[in-house]
Amino acid sequence: MAERFERHRQPWRPDELQKLHTLAKKGMALKAIAKALTRSEESVKDRAKLDGLSIAKLR
Repeated sequence: MAERFERHRQPWRPDELQKLHTLAKKGMALKAIAKALTRSEESVKDRAKLDGLSIAKLR
């Protein structure tokens, strides 16, 4: 069963965006970033694309 996210469709807070940028620049994998931010992988991927960030594939 897929994980349920309580924060479905919640706006990104500035601290979350900063953490996303930091983790992406460190080369962290998508799954790990999503877990750290308690967001879905899809949400993280979409936001990263919007911000022009590249996220490492699963390692």
